[in-house]
Amino acid sequence: MTSMRAAIQKFMRMAEIDTTSLAPTVSLREVIRRFWPALRPYRGRLAVVLVLAMLGPLLDTLSISLYGRLVDEVLVPRQLAMLGPIAGAYIGLTVVGGLLGFGRSYLSAWITEHLLFDLRNRLFAHLQTLPLEFFERSRLGDTVTRVTDDIDELGEFLATGLADGLSHLLKIVFFVGALFYIDARLAVISLIVAPPFWFIGRRFATRVKALAREQRARDGAVTAIVEESLGNAPLVQAYNGQAAATTHFERETRTVMATQLALERLRAGYAPFVSLIEVGGMLIVIGVGAVDLAEGRITLGGLLAFLAYLSQLYSPVRGLNRLWGEAVATSAAAERVIELMDHQPAVVELADPVPLDRGVGDIIFDGVSYRYPGTTQDALTDVSFRLAPGETLALVGQSGAGKSTATRLLLRLDDPSDGRILIDGHDLRAVSITELRQNVTVLPQEALFFDVTVREAIAYGRLGASDREIVEAAQAAGAHQFIERLVDGYDTRIGQRGRGLSGGQRQRLAIARALLRDAPVLVMDEPTTGLDNENATQILESIRRLMEGRTTIIVSHDLHLVREATRIVVLEDGRVVEEGSHDALMMSNGLYARLTRARRRDGQTTRWSDRESGVQSVLSRLPAVL
Repeated sequence: MTSMRAAIQKFMRMAEIDTTSLAPTVSLREVIRRFWPALRPYRGRLAVVLVLAMLGPLLDTLSISLYGRLVDEVLVPRQLAMLGPIAGAYIGLTVVGGLLGFGRSYLSAWITEHLLFDLRNRLFAHLQTLPLEFFERSRLGDTVTRVTDDIDELGEFLATGLADGLSHLLKIVFFVGALFYIDARLAVISLIVAPPFWFIGRRFATRVKALAREQRARDGAVTAIVEESLGNAPLVQAYNGQAAATTHFERETRTVMATQLALERLRAGYAPFVSLIEVGGMLIVIGVGAVDLAEGRITLGGLLAFLAYLSQLYSPVRGLNRLWGEAVATSAAAERVIELMDHQPAVVELADPVPLDRGVGDIIFDGVSYRYPGTTQDALTDVSFRLAPGETLALVGQSGAGKSTATRLLLRLDDPSDGRILIDGHDLRAVSITELRQNVTVLPQEALFFDVTVREAIAYGRLGASDREIVEAAQAAGAHQFIERLVDGYDTRIGQRGRGLSGGQRQRLAIARALLRDAPVLVMDEPTTGLDNENATQILESIRRLMEGRTTIIVSHDLHLVREATRIVVLEDGRVVEEGSHDALMMSNGLYARLTRARRRDGQTTRWSDRESGVQSVLSRLPAVL
């Protein structure tokens, strides 16, 4: 046993890689507790699978017993009378076993696919509720891997692991019972291989779990690198970063390769040990059985049946060890899924929210303060202002002043730390989040789109809009003319994130989408940033049409756009320091006047940064509410 332990430890050292960066593991018991309820809708079919899993080992046991009878009752006495009945019974058992196997395989696959469908959609729906900070901190590629590969691993084990385990266990019970029935002394001798089987299985399963966790993490890292590098291809090529990107990718994929090879070394090392134990146990039984046969204590058919049971017994034992390895490997996938599911939404809707329907756009900020998670300083402090229905208000200030923070609170992407925000007299925390966002149209700095047709991109503002309404919105936004010149007109695909269009075209399409949405409240966050003067002037006309009759909040450093506001609120370090019209604020010679004059001295080329705590316009990341 000492030499065997040393040999196993050698294989373990061969498979060693660094796993110190991994998070604490989740126990198999916790995995079952968290995800077993997902199987409840399928418990009827699962019960059928379990019954079929029980019948399979029984049929295998009966089939092997027929083999012993064939030897003792047909071959040894050379009597053919029992050949027909035994052959017929064997054929019948084979047919029934095939039908049961088909039923079990199909039902298991049905349960697995439906469970994967449920788990994947449940996780994806949960991701939609998470705060923007989560996506800004997380690597998208790794998150995608958790939703796809990790869910696959988890779902397949939950759906098939119980049936497989039951089948293996019953085979062991039935075959061991048959061994003792044939010859109890031989059965005891044959079971001496059980402790080595258990010892090796446990040792290998522990190491497989660590490697599986590492592999899952590395796979997610590789996916993240591919997504980030290809998603930023213009940046990579413009800065000659191809070599660095390739080196980074090669470094991560080399680690994935090392992890996979370590797993293969474990598996390759496991098989010879198991085979050696099996052969040793079989030879001992053959030797003792030959003596018993010579002394008449066992028949030839009994000995051959015993050996057949024993050889078949090793298979379910290996199956249980393999299943245990799969179970501990599944926990590596499960802990990554659990980590995502344990992230909580930033805001929670009341069980019985106040219906908002279509509001009129009366907005009040009442002593609002807000501090981002993990920071020590408020982004907003005691901010108060009011917008009457149809009024236009501009939020201006320097970098980090809190402008975009105020707009994200209006959309209830977060809740104020203190104070409250009201819409039409209702606290935002009391109204339906869905209805709130239906009443707010966002025109962000970066116009985001899915890879769809022009028609679908505009219709995202109000799903179900007619073609006539889509065209009218495009005409009002000044987009119809350039759309008609596209290869397929309104059926032209715009590419991922709308990259098939120019910046001005994307912004016009975003305005058309906002016009089609027709919400009473409009939030604009630097809608003319990145556009040349000609495009900005043309789009300003479309923006004026969009603002008509709507309560509008403008976050901008474009003086032409700011002067469209009836009132300007100036923020500094999260506090309101000035409020009034453009002319009044210029006469007061405060912060607004100084910023305006400084910009004019620079030929109106210097923009007041619109970044909040290093995060570029969080509203540009919100296609779901556009």
